[in-house]
This record gives sequence, C-alpha cells and structure tokens, in this order.
Amino acid sequence: MTETAPAPVPVRPCFELERQRHRRPRPGGRDRYTISEVAEYAGLSAHTLRWYERIGLMPHVDRSHTGQRRYTERDLDWLDLVGKLRLTGMPVADMVRYAELVRQGASTVAEREQLFLAHREDVRRRIEELRGTLDVLDYKIEIYADARRRASEGA
Repeated sequence: MTETAPAPVPVRPCFELERQRHRRPRPGGRDRYTISEVAEYAGLSAHTLRWYERIGLMPHVDRSHTGQRRYTERDLDWLDLVGKLRLTGMPVADMVRYAELVRQGASTVAEREQLFLAHREDVRRRIEELRGTLDVLDYKIEIYADARRRASEGA
C-alpha cells in the first residue's frame, strides 16, 4: 500500500510579519533544513520535532534520498504557529485536531474557526486572571518600597 503525503499546509501572509519579529534568525538552508537546524531555530529538541510528526501535529516532512528529514520554509511557518499556540496554553490535543482539520481542507473552515474562537475566550479569561495577579504584585511591591523608604529615612 502506498502512503500519500497530506496536502501542504496553507501559509498566510501574516507569517511574514511574524518572521520579522522572530527571536532567532532562520537558518540558511535554502528551504531544505536539517532537523538540528530546525530544532535550534524553534527552540525545541529533535526528539520533540519527531514526536510532533508522530502524533500528527507536524505535517508531512520531506526526506532526502538517505532518509534524513528536510524541512521547508512552510514547515518553519507551521512551527511558528505551533509555538504561538503553545504560548497561549492550547492543549496539544487541540493543536493536533487543528492540524487534522487543516489537512482535510476547506470543508473544515467553520470547525477551525470555532476551535480558535473557543481558545481565544480561554486566553482572554487567563489574561484577566493574570491582570488581577499583576495588581496584587504591584500592591505588594509598593508596600515593600514604602517600608524600605521609611526605614532609610528613619535610619
């Protein structure tokens, strides 16, 4: 039985801006990056990249004639998105589901939108929680700064 490669993941123009803001420069591999170059770029281990591929989070990765993985710019774009989703706290299962939906094509656009809408609400809720936590930290810092000032004025 011949295994067919999944359809390529579409890349949106928004990634161009993200590339410019990315902390690490992209490796200079002419659209054929090794796993070690991609691991360094993405801040992940090679083991994690292989795991992403195994669980279906990473789309089909091309191989050289010797079987070595060769990543493309599109793969790096995908990893940039996965990194952003990880930062938002999206569960791996949801990221894998999203990757599956993308591979299924345009018929899943509404489901992908719903997945992101629900996650956005979760992110907004957590941001509000963090703002409240930041207020508590600011309050405590001010108390300690006032105490330190009073101690230095009285000494």
